[in-house]
Amino acid sequence: MSTAQLSPSRPEQRGRATVVGASAIAALGGLLFGYDTGVISAALLYIAPAFQLSEGMQQIVVASLLLGAIAGSVGGGPVVDRAGRKRTLLLVSAVFTVGALLSALATGTAVLIVARVLLGLAIGTSSLVVPTYIAEIAPPATRGRLVSLNQLMITIGIFVSYLVGYAFAESGGWRWMLGLAVVPSVAMLVGLSMLSESPRWLLAKGRTEEAKQVLLRTRGPEEAEAELAEMSATMREESRFSYRDLFRPRLRPAVLLGVAVAATNQLVGVNAVIYYAPTILKQAGLGDSAAILSSVGIGATNMVFTAIALLLIDKVGRRPLLIGGTGVVIAVLFGLGALYLLPSVQGLGTLLTIGLMVYEAAFAASLGLAIWLINSEVFPTAVRGKAAGVGTVTHWGLDFLISISVLTLIQAFTATGLFWLYGVLGLAGMIYLYRKLPETKGRSLEDIEKSLRGGQKGE
Repeated sequence: MSTAQLSPSRPEQRGRATVVGASAIAALGGLLFGYDTGVISAALLYIAPAFQLSEGMQQIVVASLLLGAIAGSVGGGPVVDRAGRKRTLLLVSAVFTVGALLSALATGTAVLIVARVLLGLAIGTSSLVVPTYIAEIAPPATRGRLVSLNQLMITIGIFVSYLVGYAFAESGGWRWMLGLAVVPSVAMLVGLSMLSESPRWLLAKGRTEEAKQVLLRTRGPEEAEAELAEMSATMREESRFSYRDLFRPRLRPAVLLGVAVAATNQLVGVNAVIYYAPTILKQAGLGDSAAILSSVGIGATNMVFTAIALLLIDKVGRRPLLIGGTGVVIAVLFGLGALYLLPSVQGLGTLLTIGLMVYEAAFAASLGLAIWLINSEVFPTAVRGKAAGVGTVTHWGLDFLISISVLTLIQAFTATGLFWLYGVLGLAGMIYLYRKLPETKGRSLEDIEKSLRGGQKGE
């Protein structure tokens, strides 16, 4: 085959590589989301004695990040729409950098809390803008996989934070654990400077020719024109709706389902595991290094099973993975609680680690993906951004409540009571999802909307 025969495919290949590269740079926001969320689990073992933190103050240090995330997810929307996707991402990466440096240099609890609130602002905003930016630059054929890259990067960030925690466990170098987040944040800042603005945002601002030129870098002329026309039609439709419309009978079933998925995602206690796994394992008799090493295995399981679920989600379907995986999560929670009731269990720390790995695997393959995927599919296109935001705020609000209550609940109800409480809450969520969640695989948005209004689960 001659070079001339090959050349027509090269622009398409370059366009695909450009989109993938831009998505990967933006998804560094997801990696930082995961890293800054997970790194506190190991660092807390050394921060607590260094700053003489009570259990209540430990929970406040952990939860302060979630307060920032709630503010970022609520206030980030107007910033994203006013300043643009690229400039917001640049701002987010700069805040990640400042927050990481301030955390590493903290001279006391107050400074550390301020630093974590800043990191939370960046995380909450990135949870909105990263998927939005990727969705708006990606061609329709690869949009689902590229948007899901953000979730995979979150799990990679958590895993890397556990590895870093273990690397510095012997020296107790919690400042290095927190400060190394500067590396990906600076890489993101540099990478973003080379990217284009979202064509959809440019079109919304009346900069039609610029939007077209951005699309022409990764699409053919006909495809670019067709996408511009589709974007224009969608934006006209979106302008007809307000937040008040979300609670009208037509949209209420989808909104309730989105909130239920987000609530169940948090109420099974996943972030209690992410934030406090080393603390829980240490209380079960493991040393600092062993507890952190065990959490590395938990983080690796989360990452691997997220990748597996991404490969299966379009083949197996949403309902089997979500309902089946949630059932396993609930069973493991009751099993973990029962372990604490057995007298003088040999190797309790090992059994807990295995149980938490099974828990994390089942969660990653079900609720871990569902919160973002289901919220992107059950809402009509015209209100998807507004409606998905309700689910995001639910996620961060419950995350905050869980993070600030874990150690207190263990003291009040024992570890058995904590795990069983999460199991009961998860069971309630699973029953609701079993009754209300339609199968969305391979179905049009209109068909999904009809099944939600009719209370049908679908195929």
